[in-house]
Amino acid sequence: MRISRFLKTLLPAMAALAAFCVGSSMAPDQSAAQTKSQVCPNSDSGLKLPAGFCATIFADNIGHARHLVVAPNGVVYVNTWSGDYYPPNDKPPAGGFLVALQDKTGTGTADVKERFGETAQTGGAGGTGVALYKGSIYAEINDRIVRYPLAAGSLTGQGPATTVVSGLPLGGDHPMHPFLITSDGSMYVDVGTATNSCQLKNRTLQSPGAVPCTELETRGGTWRYDANKTNQPFTPGDRYATGIRNGEGFALDAAGKHLFVTQHGRDQLHANWPDLYKPEQEATLPAEELLLLKAGGDYGWPECYYDAEQKKLVLAPEYGGDGGKTVGVCANKIPPVAAFPAHWGPNGAVFYDQKQFPVHYRNGVFIAFHGSWDRAPYPQGGYNVVFQPLAGDRASGPCEVFADGFAGPVMTPEKAEHRPSGLAVGPDGSLYIADDITGRIYKVAYVGGSAGGGAKFTPCPGPSAPAGTIERAAAKPPEGTHPDAGLPVPAGATKEMVALGDRIYHGEVGGASCTGCHGSSGKGTPLGPDLTDQKWLWSDGSYAGIAKTITDGVMQPKEYRSPMPPMGGAQLTPDQVSALAAYVWGLSQH
Repeated sequence: MRISRFLKTLLPAMAALAAFCVGSSMAPDQSAAQTKSQVCPNSDSGLKLPAGFCATIFADNIGHARHLVVAPNGVVYVNTWSGDYYPPNDKPPAGGFLVALQDKTGTGTADVKERFGETAQTGGAGGTGVALYKGSIYAEINDRIVRYPLAAGSLTGQGPATTVVSGLPLGGDHPMHPFLITSDGSMYVDVGTATNSCQLKNRTLQSPGAVPCTELETRGGTWRYDANKTNQPFTPGDRYATGIRNGEGFALDAAGKHLFVTQHGRDQLHANWPDLYKPEQEATLPAEELLLLKAGGDYGWPECYYDAEQKKLVLAPEYGGDGGKTVGVCANKIPPVAAFPAHWGPNGAVFYDQKQFPVHYRNGVFIAFHGSWDRAPYPQGGYNVVFQPLAGDRASGPCEVFADGFAGPVMTPEKAEHRPSGLAVGPDGSLYIADDITGRIYKVAYVGGSAGGGAKFTPCPGPSAPAGTIERAAAKPPEGTHPDAGLPVPAGATKEMVALGDRIYHGEVGGASCTGCHGSSGKGTPLGPDLTDQKWLWSDGSYAGIAKTITDGVMQPKEYRSPMPPMGGAQLTPDQVSALAAYVWGLSQH
């Protein structure tokens, strides 16, 4: 995919603007109006944006791009990751995991791409976090945060990396370590949890929570270090805030007074506690959150989750909760500044601190939502970038969908074409967005719009919006499309059992959410293996072996980081297990 050079006359510019800037009009302020003479390049980005905004593809196919930062000279630095979030044996591009991108010709696309840092050959797996501070690039690599000095005239870090922090916890459900560095060198590092809700048996039916949750000694919060120092070991004593399940997106306001962090809400309330939660509540609880980070703050995990409909933190079932009625110790935890629909997956955040965009965007945070999986078999959500307006340390209104269309026609983890992960604001005021499927970098600029009329924005779905209706992704069914086509039937089963297993797999019977991890067609996702390739990790692939794996679950995966609870977290009858096993066997043999 290529981006054409800027058009040179006003009339083509207006045509391009109409074609690629989607939405309703908004009135620009004086500084934004100065950009009206800019041209919207002919881009096939596919994004839907408010009026006056245009997106170009700045770079593509650079690896699984996670977070990014833009230097004062406009060079974009991206950290790419090939850690255990991605499918096994996923080969990264040759070279280092850090990528420097520069547009030297003013075409709107990077014509210089240089890789540096550790490689797969040196034992690296990349990372998520990246930042600029005092002329050096800071980056997460494996269990460390390192820095590379930037020499004058060079895009890439020079010499061997210097270790800033080492020994960060790896493994478990959230092995990544995004971070942010403030002007005084305070480095805030996310250390996500190893489990979903600190159960004695992770993601398992009715397993109680550990008391105390010793995982909180080294996981589940924000740690603070000094970016000016080197060789700092990770220790429990450097914790800054606690009770944060997975805080991937940091955002500091323009005045440097308020530090915000996103939080991924926990999963599987219905799957693990079906007596307390309805099936549709798997997709609607709990809310995703934007937190105001405070020293010593406790934000509730694992004892609490945020119920957006009730607008309060309530007690989790693992710790005596009764389906959302009891508050208990959660009355003493810190609630979010803003809440968003469940399971959207907030990965990146940035406070807008430039003047290119209209004044409306000067007081708030852009958030990249990576997209859901635990809403299955109900429609998935997220896969977008939203804007959350703020007034100081609190929300000043509901969030707005700013950029959409990343996923393409099918919004599921295995079918989405792109998933936003990182955000950064450039010195010219443009917004950069990283996608971690193909490694695409988008550049969003404001090129002007109508000077009259009030601004109109697309509101986010309310965080308490209903789950929707059970659906199957619009993909070719694995059993074929011919009326007589069908999956093979194992000995001891029947076609009727395979048909029932199909419905169980897709969440229409029994309450299992198999599609969330294995995909609607069984082809696998970053969370679960392909069921169609006859590669078996836990059995011999026989009908009986598959049934045993379903019954027992997979609590310590060999190649994937997310465990599978017994029966997928549902309460299936023996006949339903047999039917599901017959369907999975048929998938593997088709």
